[in-house]
Amino acid sequence: MKYISTRNKGVSLSASQAIAQGLARDGGLLTPEVLPTLTEEMLKDLSGKTYPQRAVAVMKLFLEDFSEEELSRFTAAGYSSEKFDDSRVAPLHPLNDETYCLELWHGPTSAFKDMALQILPHLLSASLVKNQEEKTVCILVATSGDTGKAALEGFKDVDRTKILVFYPKDGVSAVQALQMQTQQGNNVGVCAVHGNFDDAQTGVKILFSDEALRGDLADRGYFLSSANSINWGRILPQLVYYISAYCDLLAQGKITMGEKVNYCVPTGNFGNILACWYAKQMGLPVGKLICASNSNNVLTDFITTGTYNKNRPFHTTMSPSMDILVSSNLERLLFALSGQDDQAVADYMKQLSETGTYTVPEALKAKLQADFYGGYCDEETTSQVIRKVWEEEKYLIDPHTAVAYHVMETYRKESGDRNKTVFVSTASPFKFCDNVLRSLGVDQVKEGLDALDQLEEVSGRPAPQPLASLRDKAVRFRESVDKEKMMDVVLDMLK
Repeated sequence: MKYISTRNKGVSLSASQAIAQGLARDGGLLTPEVLPTLTEEMLKDLSGKTYPQRAVAVMKLFLEDFSEEELSRFTAAGYSSEKFDDSRVAPLHPLNDETYCLELWHGPTSAFKDMALQILPHLLSASLVKNQEEKTVCILVATSGDTGKAALEGFKDVDRTKILVFYPKDGVSAVQALQMQTQQGNNVGVCAVHGNFDDAQTGVKILFSDEALRGDLADRGYFLSSANSINWGRILPQLVYYISAYCDLLAQGKITMGEKVNYCVPTGNFGNILACWYAKQMGLPVGKLICASNSNNVLTDFITTGTYNKNRPFHTTMSPSMDILVSSNLERLLFALSGQDDQAVADYMKQLSETGTYTVPEALKAKLQADFYGGYCDEETTSQVIRKVWEEEKYLIDPHTAVAYHVMETYRKESGDRNKTVFVSTASPFKFCDNVLRSLGVDQVKEGLDALDQLEEVSGRPAPQPLASLRDKAVRFRESVDKEKMMDVVLDMLK
């Protein structure tokens, strides 16, 4: 299987080349030329497998230059009991016979990014060997909160790698910031950016496309790659948990083979829900893909109107991983829905860069709306949902999950669709304990990590160990820069 650029399908790379490179040199995203088929026989077989076994079976369909033995080794290490506090890795929590929550926060950083970023370092290291790459890889990451810590944890002290994470200075929760600032490892760096996530993400993309910088780093013995979801090695492991959820429903007798299941995903950069769409194209019986946004509802408007317009106020919310106005992975969907029209995609991205907006043809919009429903949830409603789900279900959820729950319920009321639905929980509520506590009606919320203890008391639930242990760690990284100075930070790290 070859991987081609969304902006020039003449670019053709192997899986290991695509993972090592991260982003196409033309600025496009590397994506599979064709998708493999997922049969009912495969789903039936996977229903009796463990999560790591399911991951191997799915990933080997896409990674032809990796052996099954390699992938088994990677998944055994990445999804081990030392890393994940639940042996099921991505368990389903039933709220009722029609509604299930897919918990993706049982890994070492208590967020769904662990599902991919405990595998990507293994894939990348192996890719360097397969391509006889002698230089050290420098991984640049822009994060809206969760990717940064998950990437740092995944890549810490990995041979022949350095990783540098940029995050918006005032755009992540206190716990998220502390997770990154206290990161251990001899090959890691963290820097805050004065601005929002889009500023950090745009800055990283500019660094990737800077030929002079690439040449300078090559002379120093480095090359750039990415651990953001622009890297196919991040998207692929995410396909697994949608397929795994369906297999769990089958194994538990909650659905029959072929029965369609809706998935509702809280969405910022569009990578998480895109993975589910890819699984559907492969043959997973998916009904509607419900795209849930917060007050930064650029995706809701795009799905509704066919016009993408980032020229709008940026809202800093209690669900910061969705505080994004430029959803990078949408480019991969446009490429697929347009019949791999690379020129059209390049034109859309050029318009977005120059004017902040583009509009797709009616035929493409119709394809988009056939698969996706878009909705959003404002701040007040997010708080109400956290409290509602706690009071009615005794189930504690974070703000991102609350956004998904609300949009799922809105879709059901509007459409009358009663398909069984899996809504995705992307982070532990203890990563956002201050906002969760306020949502539960606590007036006097304690500061910093004391709020973790407070939420434990209020909920009767234990905080995940990786978060509880933060109070014993020293802050290592305090630097913050203007977005124009991000290159200086890179060059300083790679002296």
